[in-house]
Amino acid sequence: MEFKNKKAAMHNLGCKVNSYEAEAMVTELREAGVEIVSWDTETADIYIINTCSVTNIADRKSRQMIHKARAMNPDAVVIAVGCYVQARSEELREDSAVDILVGNNEKSRILPILEKYYMEHPEKNFTVSEVKDISSEHYYEELNAGEISDEGRVFIKVQDGCNQYCSYCIIPYVRGRIRSRSVQNTLKEVQDFAERGYHEIVLTGIHLSSYGLDFDDSNYEYAMNHDIPSVHLVELIKSVAAVKGIERVRLGSLEPRIITEQFVEELKKIPEICPHFHLSLQSGCDRTLKAMNRHYDTKDFRNSVDILRRTWPNVSVTTDVIVGFPGETEEDFETSYRFIDEISFYELHVFKYSRRQGTAADKMKDQVPDKIKTERSERLISLDRLKSEAFRKNFIGEKDDIIPEDVVDIHGKKYLRGYNKCYVRYLVPFTEIEDPESKIGQIIEVQGTDFCETCVLAMPV
Repeated sequence: MEFKNKKAAMHNLGCKVNSYEAEAMVTELREAGVEIVSWDTETADIYIINTCSVTNIADRKSRQMIHKARAMNPDAVVIAVGCYVQARSEELREDSAVDILVGNNEKSRILPILEKYYMEHPEKNFTVSEVKDISSEHYYEELNAGEISDEGRVFIKVQDGCNQYCSYCIIPYVRGRIRSRSVQNTLKEVQDFAERGYHEIVLTGIHLSSYGLDFDDSNYEYAMNHDIPSVHLVELIKSVAAVKGIERVRLGSLEPRIITEQFVEELKKIPEICPHFHLSLQSGCDRTLKAMNRHYDTKDFRNSVDILRRTWPNVSVTTDVIVGFPGETEEDFETSYRFIDEISFYELHVFKYSRRQGTAADKMKDQVPDKIKTERSERLISLDRLKSEAFRKNFIGEKDDIIPEDVVDIHGKKYLRGYNKCYVRYLVPFTEIEDPESKIGQIIEVQGTDFCETCVLAMPV
């Protein structure tokens, strides 16, 4: 089929894995001759909504964008793909706003699915579903992001699926079991980006700590049921860091238990590794962690953070926290608050617990009222502001390397904005740099001088 006269628009919701997959789908369409247009400013023939289902709000946004696409062009083909589709395909079959449903592990087939639809369903009078049960899938779906919108960092997906089954989380049900991308295929994409001038690679996945546990067939079932640090992840990091032109390797979210003395000792041998670790906490109360089916306690978590801070003096540790989990009492929250205060994270992502149908927590008693969730969330957000500023103070007066990613306008002045290895945001005034826009994506040396908004203000050295 000829696609050269077609225009497509993509709207992505959710995590960095979703962003990567959205870029990959756009690349496939572009290579087939489809013109990719802006979601907000141009009318398209094809609308693709890459959905998310991590919370009720994500579900609602996914539905809203599906219906917005139909309203923007009633004659367009509307395609809903991803996690919300995987979770609610039967409901979506009855929704007249959507024409094609594509589940997870089918995104690489977006072009043939669309082609088949045009050929077999010219009247567009019913919904076509390409949603399969992925609960027992063992193969990793190969995608290639091709072009990306980020000027400074490249997020590369290397892992999919999760075996943890935390009691609040829908993701294992919509993403399936753990599956890992081969080192060989990962390196092909890394080399491509390096040749185009990108210097920082961020390795990401649904459960990155499980990377490679599925490589050995003889150990597959054991790996499915045990969360153990994998030597394969270390080897992947070393291989990516060795690619010519790559100066930084950053890791996505990790399970706290993967941070062992042995794991960190191996990472320390890699000069390109970024001393920034996002360790998912979720609660600082052991009673709540047990109810969440998290596989560690606060003692384990503190030990992991201590290992990191002994290894890198200025290491940045960021985390996620859920407030208002079923049965979380005021005493439980205060225990969690004190623990978070003691750990002193650089950044804290706070989420109000969201009931997800099909999870264990959805059936738990003592659901916490939304008003209390909001109050607890606001307290932690306030704490986060204080802790984040205290951490950034360590970089005032210090020289460091940053990679500018974009240009921002603050109070009428232009700045280059970028990150150091510790994921601290810097602002460099345009007036202090010759040809500033040419520095986007390049490593430059700066010295921190002051604070500006949530960034460190810096001057070039």
